[in-house]
Amino acid sequence: MLILQRKKGESLTINDNITLTIIDTGTDWVKLAIDAPKEIPVLRSELLEAARENRKAAETVSREMLDKMLKKR
Repeated sequence: MLILQRKKGESLTINDNITLTIIDTGTDWVKLAIDAPKEIPVLRSELLEAARENRKAAETVSREMLDKMLKKR
């Protein structure tokens, strides 16, 4: 893991096509501007983790349970 220190208004570049710029900072937060190609997904880590958990939960639902849930509609 690379740890960098940047000030407000400074940026860093990843792979010549992604730029992160520090827009603002507070005592326990930072606001970033991310400039990346449209084909590169940029997701907050908590959303990515939630999506993984949802996929995992969906894989464990039995066909019988799915049929029961659909019949309740």
